[in-house]
Amino acid sequence: MSNLDHLSREQLIGMLDDFAKNWLAHDGLWFQAVEKQYDMETAINCDREAWRKFTVIEARRIMKRHDIPENSGLEGLKLALGYRLYARLNKQVISEETQNSFLFQMQECRVQVARARHGLPDFPCKSVGIVEYTEFAKTIDPRIETSCVSCPPDPHPDTYYCVWRFTLNK
Repeated sequence: MSNLDHLSREQLIGMLDDFAKNWLAHDGLWFQAVEKQYDMETAINCDREAWRKFTVIEARRIMKRHDIPENSGLEGLKLALGYRLYARLNKQVISEETQNSFLFQMQECRVQVARARHGLPDFPCKSVGIVEYTEFAKTIDPRIETSCVSCPPDPHPDTYYCVWRFTLNK
């Protein structure tokens, strides 16, 4: 059992960043192992099903840790999105806010940036993202509808990788 009490704020934040990077590295290595043994389609199908469960667990833990009540609407979702593990690694922005909707834009995605750095095309994550963001939002509030504006393999400008619209149905 480790004692974190002696660590500085900076060390704790650094550890949080390391944990996020380690989690993402494991996720990528797991995906590559499935892809290598089977194929890309199988790996994406497995990834989608893992995210279907993980995103709900993550949302519930965020809600509990940060006192975000159930059925907290778009305000609860905005808060929760900022506490996701990969929010420490990716540049994400909320825009076009109205009373009933907002856009969530991933301007910098660590996975996609790494692929580009290695000369690889964008990872086609749309089908996984639809499950991930839909289930995350519905865990926060079942009235929230998620729609994909754009996500690879869709073409996108250099200013973002994916955009999701969240709408509160009353």
